Amino acid sequence: MSAPDRRGMLDRKGGEKLSVRRQCALLGLARSGVYRRPRPASDNDLQPMRRLDELFTRHPFLGSRRMAELLSSPGQRVNRKRVQRLMRQMGIAALGPRPKTTRPAPGHKIFPYLLRDVVVERPNQVWAADITYIPIGRGFLYLVAIIDWASRAVLSWRLSNTMDVSFCVSALEEGLARFGKPEIFNTDQCLPRRRPGAANSPARLLPACWSEPTSGSRWTAAGGGWTMC
Repeated sequence: MSAPDRRGMLDRKGGEKLSVRRQCALLGLARSGVYRRPRPASDNDLQPMRRLDELFTRHPFLGSRRMAELLSSPGQRVNRKRVQRLMRQMGIAALGPRPKTTRPAPGHKIFPYLLRDVVVERPNQVWAADITYIPIGRGFLYLVAIIDWASRAVLSWRLSNTMDVSFCVSALEEGLARFGKPEIFNTDQCLPRRRPGAANSPARLLPACWSEPTSGSRWTAAGGGWTMC
């Protein structure tokens, strides 16, 4: 919820139960922004704000830098700080991947990395998989790739416009069909999960976009990766 929306929930009269100070603490608001009434938008800001709204509706992934460039004209330069202020007032922000998206959830166990001293010297000994994103003209696409560590060859890959399980499984199934089973399949530190139907089995590591391996395969957790038996 944006700051303007949270300010709208504030009861400035206080009431008998919660003071303004307590309401600000619960809503995560700075009291200085509550006690000082915001100034009404000046006539000089109305036109850029109208243009900002049009640009954001058309290109919701643009940040303040690109917005400032689009708002600027040969005879008039629009400052980026002004654009940031107007975007805050309007409660809009660029849509796109955010930093620190790979930070583990509170209480998530960090498993030891068991491949640190493993010597990778032949194909199909260790595979790895990871997801990244590729910027395009009007947004970005997710890319998953299956890579052989020894040869550095990209065995298979898929693109998707959503963080969906199907394109990850499809890439893995293509790699298995073309090159067979690897001895070790390595992924990032991910969510622990037990094999269905085996309540006493140790927790396995599964990426957020993972599903069960193909039938006939047995996988065991190997710290940051998997060992296929």
